[in-house]
Amino acid sequence: MKVVAAYLLAKLGGNENPSVADLKKILESVGAEIDQEKIDLFFSLIKDHDVTELIAVGREKMAALSSGGPAVAVAAGGGGAAAPAAEPAAAEKKKEEEKEESEDDGGMMSLFD
Repeated sequence: MKVVAAYLLAKLGGNENPSVADLKKILESVGAEIDQEKIDLFFSLIKDHDVTELIAVGREKMAALSSGGPAVAVAAGGGGAAAPAAEPAAAEKKKEEEKEESEDDGGMMSLFD
């Protein structure tokens, strides 16, 4: 995540084509650990893509995800005995959704590990 953040900071700062050295300089300036493998992976994945397009695609994917906020609040606040039974089912559903998401990451999600 810090590699992506450093890249975007460089872009926002006016650098149209941030390099590996630019990212290292940004990360060093804040005392962050530099992981050369992740930097190399990041650049290999974005080399033929426009960053604004990647962000737009990511937003579409995030919009498709269900947050589950209201349903969880209703189940937890509705009754004392029903809530514990709902928790394992919700946890199981969440694990299933995570598994599905990780299968269709297009190779980009490993950047956030």
